[in-house]
Amino acid sequence: MLGISWSARLASLPDDIDRKLASGRPAPLAAAAVIRTVAAAQPDARLLGWWLADQMSTQRLRWPLPVPLLMAETSGLRRTGRGGGLSPDTDGLDAAVCVAIALGAARACRLAAEIAPRAARLEAVVPKLRAKGAGDAVRRLLEDDVVSGTLQTDGLSRWAARRLFERLVALGAVRELSGRPSFKLYGL
Repeated sequence: MLGISWSARLASLPDDIDRKLASGRPAPLAAAAVIRTVAAAQPDARLLGWWLADQMSTQRLRWPLPVPLLMAETSGLRRTGRGGGLSPDTDGLDAAVCVAIALGAARACRLAAEIAPRAARLEAVVPKLRAKGAGDAVRRLLEDDVVSGTLQTDGLSRWAARRLFERLVALGAVRELSGRPSFKLYGL
């Protein structure tokens, strides 16, 4: 899915990454080491390196779920020129990874501060909903990034889902995110 052809060099990556995880280095420096390791194993696998660096950061920080801090910030670092060393061959990679993690964490905190009140608003309007499958639709809205406007569940037909989502938008509990009249996506 990442457009990488399989090679024998990639087979040794899990062991190399496990050794880096056990090294005790701080999360950003261990993540930079993973990026270098992947680039050395297969230079065309840059995207995989950044993705694995996010996984490494998650494990080093002992978070229960992975958070794509680096993947979300690498394009912004390239565009603005901060960090200067996104190539695994340069000395600026460690600093770039530290900056990317800091920027990604700040962005994640801002998003959480935006989404939390919306989730509370959605939970507050649940008693006003009369549709039989509303509970499942609300659960999906809280758990997923987006939900299709044509959602179908055991208790909710596609037409009932459309009416439910229109009601939730009218109550200010969710937003329509796609901006298209024919296929709508809803989320917090």
